[in-house]
Amino acid sequence: MKIKRLFYHLLFGLFLAVMFSCKKTTTINPEIPHLRKQGTASQLIVDGKPFLVLAGEVANTASSDLEYMNTVWPNLKRMNFNTVLVAIAWAWVEPEENKFDFSLVDGLIKDARANDLRIIFLWFGSWKNGISSFVPSWVKENQEKYPRVQIKSGKSIEVLSTFSKTNMEYDTRAYTAFMKHIREVDSEKRTVIMIQLQNEVGILGDSRDRCAEAEKAFHSSVPDELMDYLQNKKDSIMPELLMVWGDAGFKTNGTWQEVFGKTPATDEIFMAWNYSQYMNIMAAAGKAEYPLPVFTNSWIVQPGDKGPGDYPSGGPEPLTISIWKAGAPGIDINAPDIYLPNFDEWAALFNRYGNPLFVPESRGDITGAANAFYAIGQHDAIGYSAMGVDNTARFVIPRPDASVKPPEDLEELPLAKAYKILRQLSPVILEHQGKGTIAAAWLNSNKQTQDIYLGNYKIGVERWRNRRNPEQVAELGYGIFIATGPDEYLVSGYDIRIIFTPVTPGDPIAGLSWVEAGRFDNGQWIPERKLSGDDILLRYDLGAAADVNQSGSGLQFRGFNHGIQRVKIYRYK
Repeated sequence: MKIKRLFYHLLFGLFLAVMFSCKKTTTINPEIPHLRKQGTASQLIVDGKPFLVLAGEVANTASSDLEYMNTVWPNLKRMNFNTVLVAIAWAWVEPEENKFDFSLVDGLIKDARANDLRIIFLWFGSWKNGISSFVPSWVKENQEKYPRVQIKSGKSIEVLSTFSKTNMEYDTRAYTAFMKHIREVDSEKRTVIMIQLQNEVGILGDSRDRCAEAEKAFHSSVPDELMDYLQNKKDSIMPELLMVWGDAGFKTNGTWQEVFGKTPATDEIFMAWNYSQYMNIMAAAGKAEYPLPVFTNSWIVQPGDKGPGDYPSGGPEPLTISIWKAGAPGIDINAPDIYLPNFDEWAALFNRYGNPLFVPESRGDITGAANAFYAIGQHDAIGYSAMGVDNTARFVIPRPDASVKPPEDLEELPLAKAYKILRQLSPVILEHQGKGTIAAAWLNSNKQTQDIYLGNYKIGVERWRNRRNPEQVAELGYGIFIATGPDEYLVSGYDIRIIFTPVTPGDPIAGLSWVEAGRFDNGQWIPERKLSGDDILLRYDLGAAADVNQSGSGLQFRGFNHGIQRVKIYRYK
């Protein structure tokens, strides 16, 4: 039995080597979706052009039923999505060992095309939310062949171990067959634009795997591959990891505890290396068949979590993203799932040191609309996705009697309106990402004002308030700002007031030469309404927010009124 298994491992290794060799000698079709740098931004290129992902993710098992999905597609179009995230489980495509069935994949691609939507598939293989719940039953029921994580108590949990080559090989085999099938059925029309590999990986209930193989690896030397990476990239690894390594003395060799210290953080770093190695083999094998961009997603640390194991230990977190970059170069983006109210802080933590921002899972209410604007405008995000979009009741606006709006009002939902604006602005946003000419604001009770320096002006942003009743202040506000010329801006937002102040030499007061509300149609600006008077902010409206020696008039957005505004600034003394 051992000889047979060893032979299988060697054969699988040869299989991977052949695939990777083929990849090196094959010219990649430039029209295949891929990432491309523009200045400081990474953009998703689809059909040869930058593409802004305005997406929603359906419930975990919604995509297992094509009839159910037929009730979902029309709503996604009405809510202005251009992309949908749908799960494909290992168990659904290989219900019996070595017998693949991709009819579900074909149906989802066909129906997405019919509704003019792109797809991002989520591969629920070895792990989903840290647990191995979407693996086939023939894997679940054979724990001897497909071993699981063992925790401190000595018990195993329902999590496939990263220390099993068999686990990795069989998941990789299924995933590779899936990617090959996508190439065969979709490489011409390119409905599928990215792949999420696994979901929220990491160990729950303990800080690391304690099976025999894991214990041996943990008490062995840190691999040279990782130590070389850390030493060569010391100036560009995440500060959270640098601090842990530094506290242990910046050792360049030794066991995991000798290099990183005897703390739970070391366990998390150890597991991150092993998860990333496992998933890198999968990502590389999949790309050898069809090189779509691949991303992970992270269950981020919650306020009540005391340590790794309360949240999945080993997933890409601020502490471990640099470990993932070292261990899984085949993964393009390490992305966060953000439901916490400090979205702006978490977006910044993930969009550092060359890690592009994509938010695959977050809120879909008015806060989600703010999140989308902020991620795209402030962090050059590839896109944003709200969770559970097949259940639109999550996004409806309550009536005064606590009832909800009926389905025919889907177009009026905050996320639908926000996406409508972002779809219009997409060509301009994509043109300006990475060039320092686009920014965003995201305000709530904890962040009531924000100053943005863009072009020749400081843009002071505050939550909208009633000038006749200053106590009436919006709970939340957001906006996106694009400098289209030295004194011209495109602005869109919700419940905000904006004041321009010069920051470059010249006359000290900024005024509004003209303001027009309008829309974009196929990338062309269509002016609709000339704004002045009560539609803008006049000097007597500004109150304490303005320095009367340096600020003139400004803009205001109440709700979604006058959704996009184009403004020309002038100066006077």
